Amino acid sequence: MRIILYTGKGGTGKTSIAAATAFKSAAQGQKTLVVSTDAAHSLGDSLDRKLTPEPMEIGSNLFAQEIDPIYEVEKGWGKVQEYLTALFTSKTIKDITTEELTVFPGMEELLSLLRILKYHEEKAFDVIIIDCAPTGETLALLSFPEMLRWWMDKLFPMKRKAIKLVRPVVEPLFGIPMPSDGVMGEIQNIYNQLDRMRVLLSDRSVTSIRIVVNPEKMVIKESQRSFTYLNIYDFNIDAIIVNRVIPESVTDEYFRGWKDIQKKYKDMILESFSPVPVYYAPLFEQEIVGLPMLARMGDEVFKDENPTEIKYNMRTQEVKKESGGYTYSLYMPFTDKKELSLNQKSDELIIRTASLKRTITLPRTLLNLEITGAQFKDDRLVIRFGEKTG
Repeated sequence: MRIILYTGKGGTGKTSIAAATAFKSAAQGQKTLVVSTDAAHSLGDSLDRKLTPEPMEIGSNLFAQEIDPIYEVEKGWGKVQEYLTALFTSKTIKDITTEELTVFPGMEELLSLLRILKYHEEKAFDVIIIDCAPTGETLALLSFPEMLRWWMDKLFPMKRKAIKLVRPVVEPLFGIPMPSDGVMGEIQNIYNQLDRMRVLLSDRSVTSIRIVVNPEKMVIKESQRSFTYLNIYDFNIDAIIVNRVIPESVTDEYFRGWKDIQKKYKDMILESFSPVPVYYAPLFEQEIVGLPMLARMGDEVFKDENPTEIKYNMRTQEVKKESGGYTYSLYMPFTDKKELSLNQKSDELIIRTASLKRTITLPRTLLNLEITGAQFKDDRLVIRFGEKTG
């Protein structure tokens, strides 16, 4: 099975790109599901079909689904939500905010993604294409099970036993409800599923993430941040899709200025995400709605290629904590180290060679540190960051 996640800033057209990829995949004979985990669903609008919370067939080999996050939360988080509601109510919080407070930010999308795990384990489809919420940060939450592993393996069982012992005393004495064994079991179950989901999404032979951008400054900046963090968490970004590019065939004077602006930002995209391959979708003469237009888009983006094959498989950025600071490693093949220079400006790392300028958005961890050294070895630029002096 192949799993492809499309993410990007809201409004870039990632839903259309995801649906177009799914249509082309299905047309090539692969049983394909395109699914939206975004709470603000627009997949059905793009396909011009009313979708349901379960997969429905909308064409030969093509299935679509808009996952209902409320249903997924109730199913996967129900007992915990009931407990938290009872806890807040016991502390006199009794208005509508009670239920809202019991669902943590990102929880709805995380629980929606667990449906993908179910499909994978059942081998229900050849290809699953996911239209994610407009940010890659939710994917970072999938690394929580790794960080919580020691606590869940060592302390969680002890805590569970302790709660059983103190419940008869604490509840009547302080009037505070203690979590039941069912609540603790549900937390354990969610943790286990998220852990399997993290492993699945980190499997480079199965899962790819693709970032959809427009040739616009603010969109590129946000995409650079997503690109950095997805690399740090070791997810495989195998392609960048640039959407709404004004075609060269458009010669109207009105678009000349826009074409010049887009050319500048197209160059910036190549510099920012190299060596990950970049694909282009034109600005069409009409909106991308319905299967015929999605077929056109898929053909324009991928031409004669298989849209679901892994386009790239290399970790381009990596951050490691070492004594005295951190090292930031950047994959830069075909680079002459004699021509390299670098400079840090705010949250940006600017790297120049004789023919290339790359602007990298640094993770927050490195922002208050300064560059203390660098070396180029085995096609990787390794930069050392340490505490600022003076």
